[in-house]
Amino acid sequence: VVYAVWAAVWVTWNVFIICFYLDVGGLAKDSELLTFNLSRHRSWWREHGPGCLHEEAEAGLQPPDGQALLPGVGCALEHGYAEALHSALQILVALVGFVYACYVVRVFTEEEDSCLRK
Repeated sequence: VVYAVWAAVWVTWNVFIICFYLDVGGLAKDSELLTFNLSRHRSWWREHGPGCLHEEAEAGLQPPDGQALLPGVGCALEHGYAEALHSALQILVALVGFVYACYVVRVFTEEEDSCLRK
């Protein structure tokens, strides 16, 4: 039951991430919403996306949080779309887990009911 609840929460979070990176419903991927304006964190896909060419930042120009790579150049897929696809895959996996968790709960509750009837 706990896993089924967690899977539902995880699906909700990933739907939010998809909406965030695709700029749906007033959300904007360029806003500081996910970092609360406390860090300079950026999407991992921004530097490591498929087809991205990596370019090291110069020694004196490195950001204070230790990220040495500049945003990817020549990426085959924009990082926002990569984030959305990543979240969509996680939703599919979570939905399979949710269905299986519901099945297991049903099997165990039926077994308990059959034990009480005897």
